[in-house]
Amino acid sequence: MSETALVTEVLHGHVASWTLNRPKQLNALNGALISELGQMVEAVQQRDEVRCVVLTGSGEKAFVAGADIKEFADFNSAQGRELAERGQRTLFDAIALSNTPFVAAIGGFALGGGLELALACHVRIASANARMGLPEVTLGLIPGYGGTQRLSRIIGRGRAMEMILSARMIKADEALGNGLVTQVVEQEDLMEAALKTAGALARNSPKALAAAVQAVQASGSPEGYEVEIDQFGRCFGYDDFKEGVAAFLEKRKPEFPGT
Repeated sequence: MSETALVTEVLHGHVASWTLNRPKQLNALNGALISELGQMVEAVQQRDEVRCVVLTGSGEKAFVAGADIKEFADFNSAQGRELAERGQRTLFDAIALSNTPFVAAIGGFALGGGLELALACHVRIASANARMGLPEVTLGLIPGYGGTQRLSRIIGRGRAMEMILSARMIKADEALGNGLVTQVVEQEDLMEAALKTAGALARNSPKALAAAVQAVQASGSPEGYEVEIDQFGRCFGYDDFKEGVAAFLEKRKPEFPGT
């Protein structure tokens, strides 16, 4: 296990589990945590041994209970804009566009920036005691780390608008019903379920996973179909495609080289 001040990592074969480690602050996001996690996301793009990442929070109370409000309580408009822009580029967009898929294991509260972090991940699994919401309007703000955009794409504009304007928290069963999460399990089974899902992803072609992420993230944009065509074509040039076809024809499980 490698350990840093704010994030710990454990490897499970080709799956890395990253645990946000600010339990006394309910894993609230501050500048240092965003920076450190962003650096880890950047570095994992070059780590061939890691084919999927499970992201979770320490303790049973929270995945991430929001942002550290004390850090920006005195900001002006220009500073607020820079805060959102830096955070999105450093971490949230980096996860969303990561060639290595991320699975969010959401236990307890995922509020504000915490829910936005989960929304940036490619798959979300929640514990039965999870509570999710974007309460920024109660502070005179709006979600600034991609929440208005990603929540709308995932659960639909109408439901997203109601959640954001009302600032209400939703329970895990409602999140499952509206597609915000794909699975709900008991708290004690959360990591096992997340690692099982991540393991299933990690067995697939790394090159195809990366291509699929880029294509799906472009969905809804004018160039979405062109991105799909381009990524589809690129796949034919990879060794993963050759291995996948050979394994299919030989009736065996593929062993993708990731090249």
